[in-house]
Amino acid sequence: MEQSRNIVKRGEIYYADLSPVVGSEQGGMRPVLIVQNDIGNRYSPTVIAAAITSQQNKAKLPTHIELRARSAGLSRDSIVLLEQIRTLDKRRLRERMGILDQSQMARIDSAIAVSFGLTDPNASTALL
Repeated sequence: MEQSRNIVKRGEIYYADLSPVVGSEQGGMRPVLIVQNDIGNRYSPTVIAAAITSQQNKAKLPTHIELRARSAGLSRDSIVLLEQIRTLDKRRLRERMGILDQSQMARIDSAIAVSFGLTDPNASTALL
């Protein structure tokens, strides 16, 4: 991704090159959701992103958020894998595909809290 292009924003979906990988990590060219805050996105050479898969046969975990293709700028209905969050150099990012709205990001935030152990997946309140 060229530095002169628009600044990456939280909630945007990009194609990214996630290879090479080890073991069960998601890899290859695939969509990712930017989950890092916009201050970090503006000044850091890296971003924090969650992998997205179009494989609907993945186990339904509390860290999985389903996305409808049309509302997310994707070619197929997909799942954001919030247990597959990683730091990426911005040079791994390719074209921007879409952006999630506030209600979708609220669901993402809840799944991140579960993934990071900030909330009990079986409770409606945070463990803070």
